[in-house]
Amino acid sequence: MKIFSGIQPTNQLHIGNYLGAVKQWVQLQENHECIYCIVDLHALTIPYDPKNLQEKIKETVIALIAAGLDPEKCIIFTQSHVKEHAELGWLLNTICPIGELERMTQYKDKSKKFKENINAGLLDYPVLMAGDVLLYKGQAVPVGKDQEQHVELMRTLARKFNQKFGKTFEEPKSLILQEGAKIMSLVDPKKKMSKSDDPKSCIFLFDTAEAITKKIMAATTDSGKDIKFNLTKKPGISNLLMIYSLLTGKTTQELEKEFAGKNYGEFKKSLAQVVVNYLEPFRKKQTEFAARDVYVQEILKQGAARAQKIAETTMREVKQKMGLI
Repeated sequence: MKIFSGIQPTNQLHIGNYLGAVKQWVQLQENHECIYCIVDLHALTIPYDPKNLQEKIKETVIALIAAGLDPEKCIIFTQSHVKEHAELGWLLNTICPIGELERMTQYKDKSKKFKENINAGLLDYPVLMAGDVLLYKGQAVPVGKDQEQHVELMRTLARKFNQKFGKTFEEPKSLILQEGAKIMSLVDPKKKMSKSDDPKSCIFLFDTAEAITKKIMAATTDSGKDIKFNLTKKPGISNLLMIYSLLTGKTTQELEKEFAGKNYGEFKKSLAQVVVNYLEPFRKKQTEFAARDVYVQEILKQGAARAQKIAETTMREVKQKMGLI
């Protein structure tokens, strides 16, 4: 199966990014044809500093390979290095109803968040996202639940293109984790974990052992003292149980039994040790790759060359069918 997914080069990756997306990417590369992209063109739709964009791209690539992506098993590259992404995005614009974009939840959310920067790209980026996937004839897209609406648009545009110009694209499906698709904030467990909020709300992949322990011990819990998984009544402890479960492979029911009769403090100490131990190899690899700039740049260069070959073939077919050549 052909898999495509992208990630924006914005700040550090946190454990929510890892459990909701990157962990799945690592598993998928073992048995599928996987293409993973640093989507720098998407990153331009919200305020950013051009001076450190390249550094953020490098940091994101290092985080991905430290977390387990293998350039021998998948393609990793930067979106803007393959010009066909923007080209196909524009061509898909010509068949995309504007109403489809205006109803996108993420557009509404980001318009409220960045009131001083409501640009056309913010409205239009789901079409570019569709182009990203369709360019490689992607069959599946690992996404969080908040991106499912965008994959539906990809399916709509693939269908419309095929009907108008002849069978060209697959209609990609969403690959959404049943558990871990949404890790919540440590400070406010009713909100998704986000690096743009309070730093104490996130566990970053390369946090020190001390920082991880401090954040988990201070994490918001609920009234009462029972360690029970109940997202409605006990969102705080349930979020921590979910993290514990996903990192150890133990079910939340098994953890409830293991910590029966123990208090939140005891549970948090145990969870902190689990997280510290799990992320320790990531921190070591990050230190190693940060000193190997040439190696990281070579990964991106080779990845772009491999992606370009696929993209050129698709665009030749698309242009022929649209009467451009």
